[in-house]
Amino acid sequence: MLFFSFFKTLIDEQVIVELKNDMSIRGTLKSVDQFLNIKLDDVSVVDEVKYPHLSAVKNVFIRGSVVRYVHLPGAVVDTALLEDATRKEAASQASKAGGR
Repeated sequence: MLFFSFFKTLIDEQVIVELKNDMSIRGTLKSVDQFLNIKLDDVSVVDEVKYPHLSAVKNVFIRGSVVRYVHLPGAVVDTALLEDATRKEAASQASKAGGR
């Protein structure tokens, strides 16, 4: 749930989504759901020479299961907040596991 909440803070930011088939798509993040399915607007393919047929595509829906990486602009990531949230999530999971 942590990643879903984090990605929701990046709505309207420019990101690059790298897919498992080695294609990378740059665009503006418009929505993300709990399965990390992603909708991008104003898209462009990073390697247009390799994928010329996608030059006319303006928006895409990407299923979360085909995403390898999401490259984020460093300026929009609050690293301290993300680290703190990760620690809290880990502590919560550890307390759940210890209570069994």
